[in-house]
Amino acid sequence: MDVQRTVEAVWRMESPRLIASLTRLGHDVGIAEEIAQDAFVLALEQWPEQGVPHKPGAWLTATAKHKAIDRIRRDRSRQSKYTEIAVDPSAQPSAMPAPDAVDGVEDDLLALVFVACHPVLPRESRVALTLRLVGGLRTDEIARAFLVPSATMGQRISRAKRTLSEAKVPFEVPAREELPARLAAVLEVVYLVFNEGYSATSGEDWIRRDLASEAMRLARVLAGLLPREPEVHGLVALTELQASRFAARVGADGEPVLLQDQDRSRWDRTLLTHGTAALERAVGLGRPLGPYSLQAAIAGCHARAPRFEDTDWEAIVALYDALAQVAPSPVVELNRAVALLHSDGPEAALAALDAVRGDPRLARLHLYGAVRGEVLERLGRRGGAGRALSLDHRFTIS
Repeated sequence: MDVQRTVEAVWRMESPRLIASLTRLGHDVGIAEEIAQDAFVLALEQWPEQGVPHKPGAWLTATAKHKAIDRIRRDRSRQSKYTEIAVDPSAQPSAMPAPDAVDGVEDDLLALVFVACHPVLPRESRVALTLRLVGGLRTDEIARAFLVPSATMGQRISRAKRTLSEAKVPFEVPAREELPARLAAVLEVVYLVFNEGYSATSGEDWIRRDLASEAMRLARVLAGLLPREPEVHGLVALTELQASRFAARVGADGEPVLLQDQDRSRWDRTLLTHGTAALERAVGLGRPLGPYSLQAAIAGCHARAPRFEDTDWEAIVALYDALAQVAPSPVVELNRAVALLHSDGPEAALAALDAVRGDPRLARLHLYGAVRGEVLERLGRRGGAGRALSLDHRFTIS
């Protein structure tokens, strides 16, 4: 057995809960992560000789709390932060439970997610810190994912942790009245990670499966922690339904394959089933659908169609109408125009495109030219189509 790989796997699985537990006790996520890392270093030193413990999570929890006590003795200036650990009888080895048995551990993990995605941090720092603390990724892995030097990413993460400390961000789950606004920031981080995986904005690959898989895992963690929040299930559904098409989205030549040309037999049936079930859970909670659930419902329409020609475009137009009300954006309007093209014809699609033509945000979207070019082509206006049509298909529906 490769002990180093085992330790790395355990780190990926256990570090979020361990860091969360230590942060609850010490109220400093940076120090908590340092202590957790020290415990894993000790595992790398001892496990090859002594063997992997039967309950590695419990071993790491006990070791980390002992190291926290040692740190108090070495650095009295931090005693006030960790005195709770030093006097807590549950920190003694004989009384140390496995992480899953620690009271409130799931609340701790949820609090860690909200801390990592706190609005006091800039968006890119929220993404990096979430992947680091909640996803268990190493700094070099995160840096590689976003194509920046490891040193740059390390500075970004360190600065984020210091910002949280200096701002005295509380380690807690937001109050019920604050939860919707704060949860939106958390879901946005997961959504951004998935989108970068679904359609990479940099690098040679069109799809980044590693990032997409990490986003799906984070979404499932949130769904387990917040089972009564429909948008969490909506995000799970959206990521899994979209990811189900990965195998069919890129051809043998490495070029993207548009939705209408995809071999639907290559769509992942397991992800389709899981995504559909998550969407049903979101709908079953009986509350108005939010942006992630609505996008998942649109993806579900595509998933249910055995052929492109069988797609229920009228339902998709209705869903885009609803999405435009709760999350208006040029991308939503463009996708609605595509749906109108297939449901009502090119005249209706052109009218929808003309309605948003003056939006300055469209200047950054190649999709507008591509869609307008196809619509004009279908109307027989070839001159206008040639001017509008973009050769960059990165943003076409796939």
